Amino acid sequence: MAVAGVHGHGASHVRNVTRLAAAGRAELVAVADPRPAEGLPPGVQVFAGVDELIASTEVDVLIISTPIQTHVPLAELAMRAGADVLLEKPPTASLAEFEQLSALVAETGRACQVGFQAQASQATLTLASMIAAGRFGELRGISATGKWVRKAQYFQRATWAGRRTLNGVAVVDGAITNPLAHSTAAALLLDGSPGANDVRSVETELYRANEIESDDTSTVRVVTSRGTTILIAVTLCASEHLDPVVIVHGSEGRAVLRYTTDTLETADGVQAFERADLLENLLDHRADPGVPLYCPLAATGGFTRVVEAVRVAKEPAVIPAGLVQWEGEGLERHPVVLNVEQWIDRASDSLALFSEIGAPWSR
Repeated sequence: MAVAGVHGHGASHVRNVTRLAAAGRAELVAVADPRPAEGLPPGVQVFAGVDELIASTEVDVLIISTPIQTHVPLAELAMRAGADVLLEKPPTASLAEFEQLSALVAETGRACQVGFQAQASQATLTLASMIAAGRFGELRGISATGKWVRKAQYFQRATWAGRRTLNGVAVVDGAITNPLAHSTAAALLLDGSPGANDVRSVETELYRANEIESDDTSTVRVVTSRGTTILIAVTLCASEHLDPVVIVHGSEGRAVLRYTTDTLETADGVQAFERADLLENLLDHRADPGVPLYCPLAATGGFTRVVEAVRVAKEPAVIPAGLVQWEGEGLERHPVVLNVEQWIDRASDSLALFSEIGAPWSR
């Protein structure tokens, strides 16, 4: 195995491959990163770029944890060299790129697992089965809320952070499409609508309090081909950092999925579940193609339609200064949108966009 991008979240991939190596399932042979890499196991080759790595090293699996706009070209390098790929989310920055990558998967026959960890959670999969079995009666809708805090250092960690485009190339790094992307992907999976043809329409309302290009406080409403309404209401400007939740609204009850902790709350109580490892699942699939991937590229088509809607939407509207309170200094500085948590809960409960419920910053 090799890892492209070993800083930030990429470091967790290095640790995971090291764990699998200790179990005799894999060998970390190389990493690629333009910045110096530290703390690697002995004997691991280090390259500045994936092109050099692929040209110099035989690789069966490449893990790609690099800037969003590099995903497709790096995945193509790996697949054409005969490697399978674990690709971090979001897989692509546009629907056109998604179609390009899908065609590449079909052409090469290589496996492409996408890093939506919640799709490998038994909590998510159990809830999806309960919905399909009619456990909650008629489905009124699914909502997802994210109330996170992201400080200045988050947006200064890389040149592409908080950007819609970079040097004319789509990046689409916003609250909906990157840090809280799991919410949308999980909601689509729960509805049984993960594919590109499973989404009928997408409405977006994008706002920002930070001095960035992308959204940090938004609502998005998806209607699936099954007729289900999915409402996503998220912010990176909360007063405190809380676990994101996905809520199922049914005529005969509701359920709350906390995908970061793999817990499911229903009328029967709260239950914790196990989560499979996406990389181990990819290895099992390589050994036996009859073992399905938890999150193949095709199962992210619906999510990519949301990314596309965000990409082509108008620039996020600036939240008026009077509705924002700034806290901290330097790299710790961050905005708090006043009462944003209450407005997110109202949007979630009513499956409505911010403007429809009268949020004070809405257009």
